[in-house]
Amino acid sequence: MPVQNNVGNSNAFFDASTNFNTTASSSNSIGKGLVFPDTDLTKFKFDMTLADGITFPSYFDGMLVYNTGTGATADPLLTVQTTGLAPGWYYFSNPNGAGNGSVAAGKWLPLGASPKVTIGTAETTTNTLVNVSPGVDKQVYAIKGSFSASGTSTAVNIPAPSGMTTMYAITIYKSGSGVVYDRSLYSYNVVATAGNAITGSPNMSVVYPNGTYDYVLEYLK
Repeated sequence: MPVQNNVGNSNAFFDASTNFNTTASSSNSIGKGLVFPDTDLTKFKFDMTLADGITFPSYFDGMLVYNTGTGATADPLLTVQTTGLAPGWYYFSNPNGAGNGSVAAGKWLPLGASPKVTIGTAETTTNTLVNVSPGVDKQVYAIKGSFSASGTSTAVNIPAPSGMTTMYAITIYKSGSGVVYDRSLYSYNVVATAGNAITGSPNMSVVYPNGTYDYVLEYLK
């Protein structure tokens, strides 16, 4: 059957199913695939010339690309850049683009139900946005660190990352073992006088045995 580039009265706008060859009983499931153009997202920049709310009413929300670049985006139109890029499929998530009339709040995300984010000792942008008020989403950031415990106190002193306003969550686990001792959500704010996210909070009810612990702090700015 020929390629259908316009399928009327259908949800599909294109049907590329066609016989692999012209012999009798040939299968259209052999040797055919759709090849997408490569896109290097480390160099990609949005062109907003035609983004007038009519030509691209979603402001590119859901646009799919195959990325070949490694590193981070550097698109000046985006408020939050995507780090940790690796070759593979990415989509542009910009659910509020039509309302905002821009791509500024959008972000490139790897295609899949559970995109992986590697948290390191430097600030990392996660794939989580928090709706803090109607029409206002805030990015969740994360950072990894460590502290030592004496085995006699619940007091934990964790420096607040630069710009942090509110803690979103924190996970504390024994260094090298992966044993989680505490997972808290929304419990702590920055202690302005000490400049720390947590400093002897009475909510920290866990007494940590003597040793070294790692933590992953998730926060808003």
